[in-house]
Amino acid sequence: MKSKKQESVTLDAPAEKIKEFENSSDFANYFCTYGFLYHQKQMLTDKVRMQSYYKSIFNNESCFADKVVLDVGTGSGILAIWAAQAGASKVYAVEATGVANQARKLVAANNLEDKIVVIQAKMEEVILPEKVDIIISEWMGYFLLRESMLDSVIYARDKWLKQGGAMYPSHATMFLAPITYEEEVSNKYKDYLSAMDGWVEFLEDTKASFGVDMSCLTGSFQKEQEEYYLQTSQWAALSPSNLIGEGVIIKDIDILTCNLDSIKSVNSELKMKINNATRFCGFVGWFDVVFRGSPQNPTSSVITLSTSPYIGYTHWGQQCFLLHPPTRVKKDDVIEGNIKIVRRKDNQRLLNIQITHTVIWSKDGAPRRAQTNTYQMD
Repeated sequence: MKSKKQESVTLDAPAEKIKEFENSSDFANYFCTYGFLYHQKQMLTDKVRMQSYYKSIFNNESCFADKVVLDVGTGSGILAIWAAQAGASKVYAVEATGVANQARKLVAANNLEDKIVVIQAKMEEVILPEKVDIIISEWMGYFLLRESMLDSVIYARDKWLKQGGAMYPSHATMFLAPITYEEEVSNKYKDYLSAMDGWVEFLEDTKASFGVDMSCLTGSFQKEQEEYYLQTSQWAALSPSNLIGEGVIIKDIDILTCNLDSIKSVNSELKMKINNATRFCGFVGWFDVVFRGSPQNPTSSVITLSTSPYIGYTHWGQQCFLLHPPTRVKKDDVIEGNIKIVRRKDNQRLLNIQITHTVIWSKDGAPRRAQTNTYQMD
């Protein structure tokens, strides 16, 4: 019979494979930050996140009793530890980065080495000795789909989850709502103008000091600054007072059955009723995930993790898509339009968002001019 140490080493990716992965662009662009404890701490101190996952496990201990669990992207190992404490007979905790070594320390310190096997490897390269009853993962990125980690969860589900097995979380929903946020709109526009003023000073100084006229580059510089200050989504922790209409669902995901093609893009019609007269400054997006297990192994207690402005702080916050300039709206005006979300071609873990909208006046039902805005989500 293999020792615990031998089993862990056997399931890890080969050292040369780990080295190759750590030299990859995907590691540099995404995975590398998750290897640091300061980043893990940011997530571990998010009380909404922690309490939701804790309740989803310990309010449903009977679902974990004697089950085999796979934790995709275990990080510090906290979800794997909770699953074992709730009664799982075996937990495979997969982590691509070197923080897997910290997870092993935590597992040992909590006397769970006989139940938890920490595996350092990309999920797509892991070979488990058995299929699992439950997959648990905290895979959600900003506005749910940034980072594209759900791809790895779907891979794990299709390859390693038993028929009828459960997913934690099992469902996800994306929302979009109209907002007022005048201070931030003003600040971003001031930053943009300041950058352009600085460019003019640079042109004058370069020509006077070095005899070179660089004004031909003004158009390119201006485009860069517009993209950075005016066409990039903003992380925010909004309050309900920022909302000027109800959130509408733009995407529902059943994590038990979805496939890769269904999550690579979002294309949704929008219709939002304004609830008070104010300045319409843009849109805010957030998500909820729900823990229902599976039809064959349902949770007795359904837990929802929400990142909406009604919940308070989470490290995900919300994503704001601001308008420059804002538009004056009145109560019962309607915003109609469309949102399209696609992965960036240069980095599939980042997103491009296009929102087309028209404000329909409540006074006479007349539409204003349609407006289309494109945003980067870095």
